[in-house]
Amino acid sequence: MQSQDVAPRPSSSSEPVVDAEQAEAALVEHYPRLVKLAYLVLPPDLGRSRRVLTAHSLVQRALPRGRATASPVPAPARGYDSAGPGYALLRLQVLRTALAADRPRGRGRWPRPSRLPPLLPQVWGLRLFPRSGGADELALDQQLASLSAAARAAYVLRVLERLPDTAVRQVLSAVGLSDPGTAQRAADRLPAQYALLESPEFDPCSLQARPTDLVRRRQHTKAALAAAAALAVCGVLVALPGDGWGPDGAAAPAYARNPSAEAALDPARLTRIAPAAWRTATRQDFSAWPARGDLTGDADLLRRALAVWARPGGSVHVSATTGTPSGGPAGPPQLLYAGEVDASRIVLLYDGLRLVRYAEPKDSTAGAALDFARADGASGAEAAAVVLDRSDGNVRYLTAPWVTKAAERDLMRAASAPLDLALHDGVTGPLASQAQQTGACTSWQVLQLTDGSGAHLLSDLGELVPARLTTGRPAAPRDASGAAGLRAWAPFACSLGAVRGQGVRSVNAWQFAEQPLPGASGTAAWVCTRAETWRGQDAQALAQFRAPGGKYGAVAAKAEDGPACGVRDPHVLAGVLWKSQRGHWYLLAAGDAHTASITATGGAAAQAHGQLLAVRAEQGVQAQLTGKLDDGRSLGVLH
Repeated sequence: MQSQDVAPRPSSSSEPVVDAEQAEAALVEHYPRLVKLAYLVLPPDLGRSRRVLTAHSLVQRALPRGRATASPVPAPARGYDSAGPGYALLRLQVLRTALAADRPRGRGRWPRPSRLPPLLPQVWGLRLFPRSGGADELALDQQLASLSAAARAAYVLRVLERLPDTAVRQVLSAVGLSDPGTAQRAADRLPAQYALLESPEFDPCSLQARPTDLVRRRQHTKAALAAAAALAVCGVLVALPGDGWGPDGAAAPAYARNPSAEAALDPARLTRIAPAAWRTATRQDFSAWPARGDLTGDADLLRRALAVWARPGGSVHVSATTGTPSGGPAGPPQLLYAGEVDASRIVLLYDGLRLVRYAEPKDSTAGAALDFARADGASGAEAAAVVLDRSDGNVRYLTAPWVTKAAERDLMRAASAPLDLALHDGVTGPLASQAQQTGACTSWQVLQLTDGSGAHLLSDLGELVPARLTTGRPAAPRDASGAAGLRAWAPFACSLGAVRGQGVRSVNAWQFAEQPLPGASGTAAWVCTRAETWRGQDAQALAQFRAPGGKYGAVAAKAEDGPACGVRDPHVLAGVLWKSQRGHWYLLAAGDAHTASITATGGAAAQAHGQLLAVRAEQGVQAQLTGKLDDGRSLGVLH
């Protein structure tokens, strides 16, 4: 395997600097991301177990040396992501050391330090390696192994870090590669497998364990016991600095002591918004929420919540919405709530990007839970409620201070009246949760909130922030709380179950066509439901068909991570096979209002002008649909 030499790059005095405290804060927040970067760039011939430990070691050794160190950040390393100069500096250092591990030894007898087994971390008696993936993951791993270290670095920067080609070239130059163009061309031969790099196969922080050589271990039992005892003594000494870990509850032992980190974990420095500040705030978002609850003055509870956020121990159940970083706070967060709800003590925090919910049983700190959810850019109805607690199949919300009324309603029964929910200090009474609904879908309970701008519908999809429900054209959606919106959603409410737990921000139902059915069988409705996510990607669109009198809609086509049915591409085409009351089968197809013609080929051949097509067909026939828009562009079926 050929690799390129790496040499330090001189920096000018005009470049910004990052001190050790800033770098350490960035390392704590982005640790999993940096370790994955190192793991993917390190030579595959190290073996998976040793590569995992080496990746962790390289990242832990990436900090600038000394408390007073101010390290320059080269211009090419910054400005291409929002992680800040601290992360940019650490990324450069991790790349340098990982690339150095792939250089040949030369004439010396000793291997390079980054190829030696790491001094720390060490694992005795176990081999740790990421979970095995499927055939696609194995194929990508083999393709990465065939690349040089420089090409792997170029691929990781482009796919994992999502940097543009110009940025990739400049970062590779910053770490000292003499010919980044060659590395990029080699990396470009591999397709950008964004989803595969997020799989457990390539996650060196999500590991499985297997024993080492048991025969050799039996021969060295006494030595292993002595080493384990020494390690245990050192662990106790490290884990008990100052006040010890007792006040931090279920948090892991502290391993970083610096003013910036400790300020973020000090309950006295939590941001607390005045109760009436939202009335004069320029934006209706989470930053305007006051601190509520009967335990906002419980410093011990708040300290435990902050400590567990920064260092969740092994007993803490941690969950995060897809695409949500789970690192500790970069500075003192905002307190939204602290109080007792049902059988738990709940603390709700906000750092401008994420909502973080800490929960512990009333009678102990054992069984603590920590939940993360993205909430960046939320305002109005999207910032109107947060899940406080789920128990016995019910859910309670904390509502925004501008909410004046809360109610529960069944989305499947448009004509039914909503049931009022009590509001106490912003906390709703319990309502049925759809987060873990199993079996037949016979109802779908949603939260209806009323504020100065009107009523809004929100659905619990198993995460901290409920999804907002809207109806109408993608370019101009409106709240689904009106009579027309409720009628539009009723047949398709159960389809919300398909997007539970996927970080959904809002779901819009757009009736893009009505189609008179053959044989005077009434009029069918074509509706596209599109779920947008907080991370801005992996949106899901469903084209659904509802025959007259049908209680539910039927999914005719599905698309993931595409623009169809959305603001960027407000067009859709879908088709179904439908059986009339007389027993005849028809191929039905519909496009949006801007569809000029539809053509069917294959098992059923037909062409229709306009947005609708209906033609006799055989049961089970396979047909291909294409369309033309008013402006002459082609329109493909949703897929």
